[in-house]
Amino acid sequence: METYKPWLASYPDEIAPTYYYPKHNVAKFLLDAADGHPSRPALEFLGKRLTYRRLREAAYRFANGLRRLGIGKGDRVAVMLPNCPPAVIAYFGTLLAGAIVVQTNPLYKENELKHQLADSGAKAIVTLDLLFKRVQTVLPRTDLRHVIIASIADYLPFPKNLLYPVKMKREGQQVNIPYSDDVLSFKTFLSRSPASPVDEKVDPEKDIALLQYTGGTTGIAKGVMLTHRNLVANTYQISNWCYKAEEGKERFLAALPLFHVFGLTVLMNQAALRAGMLILLPRFETETVLKTIHRLKPTIFPGAPTMYIALLNHPRIREYDLSSVNVCVSGSAPLPLEVQERFEELSGARLIEGYGLTEASPVTHANPIWGRRKIGTIGIPFPDTEAKIVDPDTGEEKAAGEIGELIVRGPQVMAGYWNRPDETEKVLKDGWLYTGDMGKMDADGYCSIVDRKKEMIIASGFKIYPREIEEVLYEHPAVKEGVVAGVPDKYRGETVKAYVVLKDGAELTGPELETWCRQRLASYKVPRLYEFRDSLPKTMIGKVLRRALIEEERARIAEEDAAAAAEEER
Repeated sequence: METYKPWLASYPDEIAPTYYYPKHNVAKFLLDAADGHPSRPALEFLGKRLTYRRLREAAYRFANGLRRLGIGKGDRVAVMLPNCPPAVIAYFGTLLAGAIVVQTNPLYKENELKHQLADSGAKAIVTLDLLFKRVQTVLPRTDLRHVIIASIADYLPFPKNLLYPVKMKREGQQVNIPYSDDVLSFKTFLSRSPASPVDEKVDPEKDIALLQYTGGTTGIAKGVMLTHRNLVANTYQISNWCYKAEEGKERFLAALPLFHVFGLTVLMNQAALRAGMLILLPRFETETVLKTIHRLKPTIFPGAPTMYIALLNHPRIREYDLSSVNVCVSGSAPLPLEVQERFEELSGARLIEGYGLTEASPVTHANPIWGRRKIGTIGIPFPDTEAKIVDPDTGEEKAAGEIGELIVRGPQVMAGYWNRPDETEKVLKDGWLYTGDMGKMDADGYCSIVDRKKEMIIASGFKIYPREIEEVLYEHPAVKEGVVAGVPDKYRGETVKAYVVLKDGAELTGPELETWCRQRLASYKVPRLYEFRDSLPKTMIGKVLRRALIEEERARIAEEDAAAAAEEER
């Protein structure tokens, strides 16, 4: 029985309800762009540009280099890099070789890195010289055979490429790499490999292109298996949604990390499909982003709400020309109406909110860019994407306006979790992906997310799982009990707060506990707030009532806001 699709009536005339999605290797986006626009700048990195011809050549060299190392179809290659040319080269080169990309967060600490590398069985990793020591520490506990070391200086323009090592030495960050047959320089790795064409034949519907790690309610990171078809389909879905974009003319501002599936699909894959210029920023810095928009005139700028909030709060934002930006897609967290309206007023761009999750490559919903938007919603399902709101216990479909679990089905939905069939069965049923997000759908098919079935925290677009942090808290010798919750934060959407009960006679301060956490967790997971209590609210069987703590926090904030409003009236 076909799903009722009320959202189709809200599609602009330019968007069809269904499309044909080519069956090919994801890397064909790059090959086609280089064929059609060889001299077009593909990448812009801190003042230096790389054309599509040169990018394709580098990707071929990388693919041939992997083959020389004995790495081929189905093998896993980890890419642990910030936004920089080697990240793009390694991504497309790995895919051309028929291998599987394992995107790895450069912020990961040793225990997080070890789990991902060991779980994926990666044979090689591409990383920065500044991150080598971290990789070296976990090397013996993984299947890694080769480490390929890139440097930011490799792709800087003159004279920045000469000044960069001097700067690193002055700041005490100079790294001496013990190069060998197994520890290779990225530049040397490419130079010693031929640029002859490589395009390993793949079965797009079955062969995995990407292992993208995400957590679950248990906090254990799982590898999401995204096939070539998944990623190709989602890239085309996004492209068809953004139907006014022109081939060979768009400039994509990559402030989102490419190691995150949102940035990977809406920026790296999308730019290649459109033969656009990808403007790479290694990290998000408000002043740098504003200067980049002013100088390089990007036309498409996907981001998280915190990015737009940070830009709006810059004291000199009106001094910068933002008028080149036509489209902004906000994801990862709810987009406040005030932010949407103010950013559109300042830039003239269309800022829309969408929705996705790693298990769906990631985008499933968005508000129409040049059509009817409904504020406070995640929009409507993409072409060829079905959505339902169902009872989380019975699976029965809910009526319009009723709250239930959002489930989706479409060509972008994952093949499953890597080596975790039991976990896969919990979320994939008859082709439907159970998102774990509670929401509702109105009569026009527009969806809203109202809560999360999982106890996940989303802060500044990063997904954070409480149990992982709680385990670190419990490791501290002074901590008797600890629980973590996401509490409301006007800037980050949510922020991580730790509630701690100390052992009898123990003494511990918030800064001391924060230092403990920073040594064991990626920075975005470290609690920003600490509250020491005599006890924690619990059920009769001893389970901590996390929701009660969150409600306490919301009540406190509401009380403070009411007091502030009353004071203002006086």
